[in-house]
Amino acid sequence: MNKFQFLGRLTKDPEVRYTANTNSQVTSFSLAVNRKFVSQNGERQTDFFNLTAFGKTAEFCSKYFKKGQQVLVEGRIQNRTWEDQNGQKRYATDFIIEDTYFADSKRDNMDSGGFEMPSTNNASDFVTVDDTEELPF
Repeated sequence: MNKFQFLGRLTKDPEVRYTANTNSQVTSFSLAVNRKFVSQNGERQTDFFNLTAFGKTAEFCSKYFKKGQQVLVEGRIQNRTWEDQNGQKRYATDFIIEDTYFADSKRDNMDSGGFEMPSTNNASDFVTVDDTEELPF
């Protein structure tokens, strides 16, 4: 199985570009992910991962993700090789996002200028029941 899962904060706003052949959206951003353990001097180490999303996932990330926001991303790791202009073989490991989730609390999103998710609770959906009558079901 080829799968990764990162929980971290965006180091900057996502960058958008489009593929040349299909004009599909590609969104890239860097995620700061804290390590689980603390070093001997008491500091928490952080790793920075460059991530890429394609298609609808790319559109979602570019629209809703902002610098400093905490997100959970899942996806696959992909290796690629190519030859540079000097004939040297080059290697890269890419982290391709397949699923995304918001990890900040609603309050954190509002404090940082984020957007508020629409509420699914609507008072007009509820009916007041008189407890002296029989239930309608």
